[in-house]
Amino acid sequence: MLETDKEQKNIICGKNPVLEALRSGREIDRLLIAHSAGGGSINEIVAKCSKRGVLIKEVSPQKLDYYCGGANHQGVAVMFASQEYSTVEEILGFAQKRNEPPFLVICDEIEDPHNLGAIIRTAEVSGVHGIIIPKRRSASLNATVAKTSAGALEYMRVARVTNISATIEELKEKGVWVFGADMNGEDYRKTDFTVPCALVIGNEGKGIGTLVAKKCDKIISLPMKGKINSLNASVAAGILMYKVMECRS
Repeated sequence: MLETDKEQKNIICGKNPVLEALRSGREIDRLLIAHSAGGGSINEIVAKCSKRGVLIKEVSPQKLDYYCGGANHQGVAVMFASQEYSTVEEILGFAQKRNEPPFLVICDEIEDPHNLGAIIRTAEVSGVHGIIIPKRRSASLNATVAKTSAGALEYMRVARVTNISATIEELKEKGVWVFGADMNGEDYRKTDFTVPCALVIGNEGKGIGTLVAKKCDKIISLPMKGKINSLNASVAAGILMYKVMECRS
């Protein structure tokens, strides 16, 4: 849902404006298509977005009206991220520049933008060099994320990748230890976080995906004494991030 005028400034609607945005090479977060739209230039827009790997989402004409603030959208609009995405290489390069062992957070299908924003906020103050999110089934860097991060998004490098499992393999090849957070893991307090590391935080409901969990070097957990067996994703991430910072202090 769009909540602010700021978010409406991150959207372009109408066939020709959208085509021009695509031609400009500007990074597009997602394409919105009304259910009833199709044919001609709409098909061209969809094809161009598919080729670039842009997330394409069908919405009702009424919802598109709302997204576009009542402007004549002609059944199509594109949304831009509130902040430019980085690359994994840029994140690792930033850690190297600071002469620090890499510290990354991997969000495995965190879908709530408030959770992602809260994770970014804590990451910025706890020494995280960058965050990795997947292109699909994940909150993107929209205005809600920017607002919830309380300004931290302006300083935090966020990379968006096609395949989290493949990215974990690449990180491990570069000497980064990958720790997945799950309730069936080993007590996190027994882990050495002084090494180059990445924390994997799973989806709010499903947790870490099975394949992603198998790629991790180790599964860690937070001990629970209450009657419920899980924490909010951003809260769990915050505890673990501060543990890493403590180990490195």
